[in-house]
Amino acid sequence: MRLDIHCADRIGIAQEILNILVNYSVDLKGIEVDSVNCRMYVSFPEIEFEQFQKIMPSIRLIDGVHDVRTTAFLPSEREHNELNTLLRALPDGVISIDAKGWVRLCNDAACKDLQLSEKEVIGANINNLLKGFNFTRWLESKEVLGQTTRVEVAGEDFIADILPIAVPQGGEGDVLAGAVINIKSQSRLGQQVSAFRRYGQESFATIHNFSTAMRRVVREARKMSQLEAPILITGETGTGKELLARACHYASNRSVKPFIALSCASLPDDVAESELFGYAGYEENAAPKRGVLEQADGGTVFLDEVGEMSTQLQTKLLRFLQDGTFRKVGDENEVKVNVRIVAATQKDLPAMVQEGVFREDLYYRINVLTLDIAPLRDRKADVGPLAEHFIQKYAQQNGHAVPLLSQECLSFLQQYPWPGNVRQLENAIYRAVSLLDDSELRVEHLQLPTFTHDLGYLESDFEGSLDQAVKRFEATLLRKLYPAYPSSRQLAKRLGLSHTAVANKLRDYSINRKTVKV
Repeated sequence: MRLDIHCADRIGIAQEILNILVNYSVDLKGIEVDSVNCRMYVSFPEIEFEQFQKIMPSIRLIDGVHDVRTTAFLPSEREHNELNTLLRALPDGVISIDAKGWVRLCNDAACKDLQLSEKEVIGANINNLLKGFNFTRWLESKEVLGQTTRVEVAGEDFIADILPIAVPQGGEGDVLAGAVINIKSQSRLGQQVSAFRRYGQESFATIHNFSTAMRRVVREARKMSQLEAPILITGETGTGKELLARACHYASNRSVKPFIALSCASLPDDVAESELFGYAGYEENAAPKRGVLEQADGGTVFLDEVGEMSTQLQTKLLRFLQDGTFRKVGDENEVKVNVRIVAATQKDLPAMVQEGVFREDLYYRINVLTLDIAPLRDRKADVGPLAEHFIQKYAQQNGHAVPLLSQECLSFLQQYPWPGNVRQLENAIYRAVSLLDDSELRVEHLQLPTFTHDLGYLESDFEGSLDQAVKRFEATLLRKLYPAYPSSRQLAKRLGLSHTAVANKLRDYSINRKTVKV
């Protein structure tokens, strides 16, 4: 039983309280005084209710006692259990030693690192447990300061943070009472560094959003990251769709689980299916394989260029999105996983739905939440900060002094159309900074296809006659427009040409449903 006594700061009041306990033959187990808050705590074994009813009024009658009530624990008990809970939760080893180097306390993680039981560690000398640092000499030195050093633990290299425990002695200074040692393995240290770098490289903080359009995208993405519905990210190539997808993952509750990306455009249909869903491996000499969905269980799967999926793969993905189950290639058993899908595309999926080459039901399944990244040419406010970031990044990477970006070069970068978007800007800056022998980055240091306000974007390696160039442009334009129209008649109407003229041009350039990927 424990009592919390709120009383005045008066000499002898504690003695009077203890005398009452003695008078009633109560065996005192503990006493604590909080002089700051004017409270006194006493602990004693359980007593009969009749005896308790006599003790409480007797204590209240003492001059200076304001209130008496029972309490579940003494302050020291709470602190002790609080410390033990904290030590058990810590993933790194913690050892406490006295001023002579004898171990007084250790947590489970420390015992695991030392490969010893708690009974073997408590009472042992720290110099016998941690090699490579003389704790005795450190404790006996005139000025004991905190240390971070390498030590050897059970034959393995660890980093140890050694902090002295000083007990204040009023005006007489502090007395050394020992030290607390935090040990961290190389692998644990590597995990923390990786987590720090991952946060720095894949969080929303790294996405430059000075333009209004990009600020809106990042603001919406932060909110969407906390949801569980699929996300569809649209935008031209090089705009940073995967970077945004990773930021959404690492800002979500799934951040500790895997983020796995799969490009639907870079793999043949059969390979893409086994990569996504896995392979049973029942055939002779064929090993079973876990697919991306199974590997990312609990995390996020990023499907890049989802518009490139075959009809068969679309059907199988749709079923997975409906109930979270799928079958591996060559297997009849169903696998159930908890995975969030984030898809990305640079294609016009609604037009593909109209064409019948992308399933309408799948489109609405993946298009629950949508993020559209504007091209860099429409985000001029982002160009300067991005350029400065890449200049600093690659100058430091190459061991060069960070060059200044001339105002003329900045204006040029902001006016350039950047058909390859942020990826093209990064590559251009990387090449220029790597070859730069000057302290300032100017327009002439950039190697980019020619662009003028009058003529627009021109290829610097232009070859052939004007007629050949016109035909190349015409063929490219038709290949881009053709998939977006259900028939050549509608395409002809869009271009202001006769159906016969468009049909002839499509035939001349060998453009048809088989040759054009939609």
